[in-house]
Amino acid sequence: MINIYCRASHGSHGKLCPDCEELLAYANKRLEKCPFQEGKTTCGKCRIHCYRPSEREKIKEVMRYAGPRMMTRHPVSALHHFIDGLRKKAIRPRPKD
Repeated sequence: MINIYCRASHGSHGKLCPDCEELLAYANKRLEKCPFQEGKTTCGKCRIHCYRPSEREKIKEVMRYAGPRMMTRHPVSALHHFIDGLRKKAIRPRPKD
């Protein structure tokens, strides 16, 4: 989604601009630390907000732009995101003994 947004908003081709590269690295870091992992719903429905307020606003802007365009550019990813959004609550995995 960040690639779609950056290309349209910042005119990047093939490589993200520095701001979008930083946002992508931040988002990946937050996803790695998410306690829900595979049982995760979409971030918008999550009861734990991992993003700092400034990054949350940037991600919302990216999603507002790229979300509607996902069906034509990456339909499988869009379908997975839609299915994840159908979960009402995130499911926290049980600790392994």
